[in-house]
Amino acid sequence: MTMQQKLARIAASALAVAFGLAGGAYAQQHDAHADHAAAAPAMTKAVCVLTPTKGSTASGKVTFTQQADGVLVEATVSGLAPDSKHGFHIHEFGDISSEDGSSLGGHFNPGGKPHGAPDAAERHAGDLGNIQADANGTATVKAVFKGLEIHGKDSILSRGVVVHEKPDDFGQPTGNAGGRIAVGAIGLAKP
Repeated sequence: MTMQQKLARIAASALAVAFGLAGGAYAQQHDAHADHAAAAPAMTKAVCVLTPTKGSTASGKVTFTQQADGVLVEATVSGLAPDSKHGFHIHEFGDISSEDGSSLGGHFNPGGKPHGAPDAAERHAGDLGNIQADANGTATVKAVFKGLEIHGKDSILSRGVVVHEKPDDFGQPTGNAGGRIAVGAIGLAKP
């Protein structure tokens, strides 16, 4: 064996050892990240900032907090007509690119249920009922809704929230609540 062949063989052995050590370090580092991710608490809060559609002045904020019995929805919406009532729904898409809010699609309804009031046995998951504005045109909501989840196969993340121009009368197929006056996309909230 020539000197060049011996050096090549030594270099190949050194590289094999180095790659073996590096691979082991990578595996340990990867396992540490997986353990950390498994130990990290699940995100339990989401938020939606509502912006007015074309010609509207309604805006606000909605927070969603996962609880054992459903999702706590807390909202404040201002810029509404004084003492008015408005349909309030989660819609299937979080796309707020259209001027009229139509890009949010229909009500979020993963179970294929008929439209209904929030306390109805059969309803769209996104049927949150109505919000009632006070004399100053501000509506607030604080209620727990069953059938919603922040994580899981029917997650509300990346869905949209719509405030409608008229009240939801709970008729079929979507409550006759008219146009969309404020819209927003639901995303994870900073813990």
